[in-house]
Amino acid sequence: MPEGHSIHRLARQLGDLFEGQQLRVSSPQGRFAAGAALVDGRVLTSARAHGKHLYLDFTAPEEPSDVLVLRSHLGIYGAWSFAGDETFAAASSIGAPRRVGERETGSAEADAVTYDDAGRVVPEAPVGAVRARLVGEHGWADLRGPALCTVETPEEARAAEAKLGPDPLDPQADPEPFLAAAGRSRRAVGVLLMEQNVVSGIGNIFRAESLFRRGVDPLRPGSSLTRDELLGLWEENVALMAVGARVGRIITTDLADRPGVPESEAWPEHANYVYHRHGQDCLHCGATVLKRDLNGRGLYWCPVCQA
Repeated sequence: MPEGHSIHRLARQLGDLFEGQQLRVSSPQGRFAAGAALVDGRVLTSARAHGKHLYLDFTAPEEPSDVLVLRSHLGIYGAWSFAGDETFAAASSIGAPRRVGERETGSAEADAVTYDDAGRVVPEAPVGAVRARLVGEHGWADLRGPALCTVETPEEARAAEAKLGPDPLDPQADPEPFLAAAGRSRRAVGVLLMEQNVVSGIGNIFRAESLFRRGVDPLRPGSSLTRDELLGLWEENVALMAVGARVGRIITTDLADRPGVPESEAWPEHANYVYHRHGQDCLHCGATVLKRDLNGRGLYWCPVCQA
């Protein structure tokens, strides 16, 4: 499942490509036909992310106060793909399928693009089960396989967002709800970091790496951690996720631990400390990195550095 930094990159990309345009919205697959009809012909006025949820605000062209929100969650299998003319700069895909560590690569396809009488790009026929298609002036975006794709009123969207924990990538986020929820829970902190109602956007890689970098045993109950320890985990994820949002890959190692390897070349061999490094030597102490199942997900940690 794409972690929160990918959804923030996706929101920025959709905003850059389509914001301010009156979009043609459809559901080639048919499963989202009713929702697509509600926002078809509206203007995209905002694209943003909270954790792993994407919010697209659509406004009626003649009535700016008439807003509907397309809210989606990629889940495990969802992905957006992009194509268009030579002015439509976009990644080829964001979401699954992707390699571990996820990076958006590629560019928009400009071959054989045609235009209608109004000068708008005519999209190619959809390939596969496209849940939703957004078509702008110069290109289009296809959403496939999301866990959630729905149209809501702003009030409904806000109510759904209120159920989520604070997002480390939101510069205005207040960490207090995370500190309070984690600090009173007897569940393992390694579980709590993955609970989206506790903190939003952290996935398996950021969990493993932030716990390692802070030297925290992932099996410790949240209530056993001090406020400073919990705040340190929040701050660690703020920093690590910011790197992911900036470069499009999850790079969690410090330059000192990959001498001579710049950030741009760190993936995959030098990208992480413990994630997917089970059975290998810890880069800090030389102990063997371990892996076990925790709530159905693989947990990676160093038994010495995180004792």
